[in-house]
Amino acid sequence: MTRRLLIVLAQLPLVIAILGVLVFIGGIAGEYVVNRSSPFGESAPSDLTWVALVGLGVAAAMFLVWFVSVALLLGIQTRRQGPGYGEAYRLIETFKFDDAIPLLEKLIQEGKESVDVLMLLASAYAYSGRLADAQRVADRAVAVYPDESAAYLTLSNVYRMQASYDAAAEALMRAAALDPESAVIWAELGLLRLYAGDKVGAREALERAAAHTMPAMYAVRVYYQLANFYADSGDARQAARAAAKMVSARDGLESWKSGLAALEGTSYGQRLARELEQIERALQDADAAHTD
Repeated sequence: MTRRLLIVLAQLPLVIAILGVLVFIGGIAGEYVVNRSSPFGESAPSDLTWVALVGLGVAAAMFLVWFVSVALLLGIQTRRQGPGYGEAYRLIETFKFDDAIPLLEKLIQEGKESVDVLMLLASAYAYSGRLADAQRVADRAVAVYPDESAAYLTLSNVYRMQASYDAAAEALMRAAALDPESAVIWAELGLLRLYAGDKVGAREALERAAAHTMPAMYAVRVYYQLANFYADSGDARQAARAAAKMVSARDGLESWKSGLAALEGTSYGQRLARELEQIERALQDADAAHTD
């Protein structure tokens, strides 16, 4: 519970920063409307300008706080797990999985095993092609930490790497039962159900994800799929809304594209690459429609 609370608190500055950006945009838009309605009025900044500047200042401050919070969380994890944890995390981020594995194995040998260490180790094994070892570690995570949603996320990721989408979705259902407010879990569940051919279950899970704030990397995929669902059902209004949200989250696509190299040669990687190409085409079509 404490770990989850820290993660939630770390996200608060990001939410406030987004609100600050919206206030800034609203203030600028309001100032523009006021100036158009009275073009010969005084040129001194109105209250709306100051509101916009305050919003911008709050956003800048909160983005700084958010980056510091993320760094502190990683620092706390590093101190708790040992110095090898932080280094292994950075190695995995740069796709140096074979280099991360010995560090994580050493942590376990030193009695510093945790659900986070097992999650990283299972991921490193899976991405380096050692799927049997990854499965062993994921099974242990679930056995030792049955009340941690992260354990089932780990298990799901290993199944996903083996293209066992039904089993991966089942593991995510158990994660969702433990953490029903996690947008990431619902997004992962919806996308995996879609890969498994369960369109009804996929739409339900994706709509659950959309009810919460999501990182852009998940939002761009979730809203692309929802736009397709709504368009297929004839709900043009909902489809347009979902497409607009997909466009606003387009930066998140780069996070997935940068990780495709680590998935090269896997069935899941090929499936994901095709989906990302489809989303890129949808974004290009949206840009063209906006230009016209």
